[in-house]
Amino acid sequence: MSFTEAVQTVFSKYAVFTGRAGRPEFWWFALFNIIASMILGVIDQAIFGGDVLGIVYALAVILPGIAVAARRLHDTDRSGWWLLVALVPVIGWILLIYWYASEGTPGTNQYGAPPA
Repeated sequence: MSFTEAVQTVFSKYAVFTGRAGRPEFWWFALFNIIASMILGVIDQAIFGGDVLGIVYALAVILPGIAVAARRLHDTDRSGWWLLVALVPVIGWILLIYWYASEGTPGTNQYGAPPA
């Protein structure tokens, strides 16, 4: 899956919490968010001197970000509720990053067929 395909897929499944998302879909979207946030930060400082665009962007991508993270956990045969482990500082974040980077379960699991 290419960068543009991944970003298009995530936005086309804006609030879809079912199914599975492969590593490329998740990580390309994460990279897209980092790049977009940096660009908007520069524009914000130049135009507003604050963080107006950054806040609007963050609100626009919070739902698809949570949805793709839940689908990524589904690919590793874990419930999307495991996202709540992020509330545990440091240890929870490390665990989530490990799961996001892990290979998905081969074949069909309880969340559906493997991502294309």
